Amino acid sequence: MIGKVLRLVPDPYRRLIPRYIAMIVLFAVAQSAAYVLLMPMLESLFEGDLGAAWTWTAWIAVAVVFVCIGGYQQAVLGIRIGAGMMQSLQTRLGDHIAVLPLGWFGSSTAGSVSKLISGSVRDAMGVFAHLLAPLLTGVLVPAGVAIGMIFIDWRISLAMIISAPLLYLVNRWGQGVYSRADTRAHQAAEESNSRVIEFAQAQPVLRAFGAAGAGNRGLQNALTVQRRGSRGLVLASIPGLVVFSFLVQLTFILLVYLAITLAAGDSISVPAAIALIAVSSRFIDPLNQAADLSTAVRGAANAADRITDLLDVPPLAEASEPVLPEDSSVSFTDVTFAYGSGETVINGVTFTVPAGTTTAIVGPSGSGKTTLLRLASRFYDVDDGGIDVGRNPISNYPSGALMQQFSLVFQDVYLFNQSIAENVRIGRAGATDEELNRAAEIARVDEIVERLPDGWETNVGEGGTSLSGGERQRVSIARALLKDAPIVLLDEATSALDPQNEARVVRGIHELTRNKTVIVVAHRLATIRHADQILFLDQGRIIERGTHDVLLRAEGRYAAFWNERSRAAGWRLAPAESGHR
Repeated sequence: MIGKVLRLVPDPYRRLIPRYIAMIVLFAVAQSAAYVLLMPMLESLFEGDLGAAWTWTAWIAVAVVFVCIGGYQQAVLGIRIGAGMMQSLQTRLGDHIAVLPLGWFGSSTAGSVSKLISGSVRDAMGVFAHLLAPLLTGVLVPAGVAIGMIFIDWRISLAMIISAPLLYLVNRWGQGVYSRADTRAHQAAEESNSRVIEFAQAQPVLRAFGAAGAGNRGLQNALTVQRRGSRGLVLASIPGLVVFSFLVQLTFILLVYLAITLAAGDSISVPAAIALIAVSSRFIDPLNQAADLSTAVRGAANAADRITDLLDVPPLAEASEPVLPEDSSVSFTDVTFAYGSGETVINGVTFTVPAGTTTAIVGPSGSGKTTLLRLASRFYDVDDGGIDVGRNPISNYPSGALMQQFSLVFQDVYLFNQSIAENVRIGRAGATDEELNRAAEIARVDEIVERLPDGWETNVGEGGTSLSGGERQRVSIARALLKDAPIVLLDEATSALDPQNEARVVRGIHELTRNKTVIVVAHRLATIRHADQILFLDQGRIIERGTHDVLLRAEGRYAAFWNERSRAAGWRLAPAESGHR
């Protein structure tokens, strides 16, 4: 259990652990010695032998000095190891998350990562800062007392030693029950965190459909499950603690009974029996303390498991010998891909987008269009086949170098809780003000800036909630324009725009894609019509390809798709009949 946490200690602090353990042992041994020495001291005192009593008191004082030294040193070392561990783990987790495949991130990961970094790391570091020393002391002190009693009365020592395995087994059973409840509670907390984040980010939609309060069943259910999990965690800790505490008290009663029986049979003196009862109480108290702490240590071990599970997620493999692109072409060769162990989403797809050309991907919802864009930018690694960018496999590029080749404008735009200027500058942090203003003018972000009281410094809120969907999309396009990458990936880039906004942004898209290699997923007719190549995708396969005119003449799936879209583009609401009142 402790070994799981030990593996997470960074190397610079791992060398402190032997010294830390040694100080705990010194503290425990000195404390158990002080307890054992109480018996001859009390016996001498009750018998009136003050000289011997003072001698034993002096030895107890020496033991107490070592208790103070060991206690102080282990406390300082424990805090150093725990604080260093916390800082290192948070940095290590942050670095690891930064190299995970982009496809690993989803709506559920925000809650789990937040809970893990804020809660699990704190629980794990607490083992050294607060838990391990009293836990080991609670085991070593009774063991030391039991061994020390051999030199005073072997029968009492044997009774103490026999009770230890039974207490251990009961405590282990209780911890198993607690561990399972802790896992369920943590999963419920992750789901609840994700729902709370979703609740905060999706207020406009939730309010529009009356789901902002009690009507939000997803959030209400998640909070209910979390409450049940928290209550179950508390209840799960009770059986083990109750049974363990009962056995500890029973052990104490038996030790007292044994001491009285020995005194009644003249095997030991009455003062010795009184001293034995006092020492027995010091044997019992640390056991109770260890039982209380073992629950927290089990929770820390579960936290260590969760941290280790995240660190074990395979990072995106980085190229050992980076390459440079020869051009801006993109090629898919017999690519097959499935999310996790699920159904195949992309099945044997092969196509090439020559440098400087535009390829449009169309097809029904769920056919895999967006997945192709994500595979091209290596959100995921393909299961089979290969993808080349600039005539080199994408796995041969460092992740940063590969992303420098792409400007991405996706349907779901996320803006950071920063100013408009900072959100646009994410495209290229070193851009000049002139370049920033130029990108803003083309994407019509300047119109947004002009009407806001703080202009460029206006904070857009978490996720860009203070802006409309069309405005967020314009900021996203300005960001892509500022980046000025050779390959542009567009996924329904104008889907959030009304006709007026769309007309404004289309110019920005034309400027963004000028002399660039473009792969576009779109249903807008104008975007599709002028593509150099159109791919019709269905169930993860390309079933038709060609130019717009060629595919129309073929009268296949694309022609039916085009005709349906053309009819939908001119829909009108019919006037209500005057007879209805």
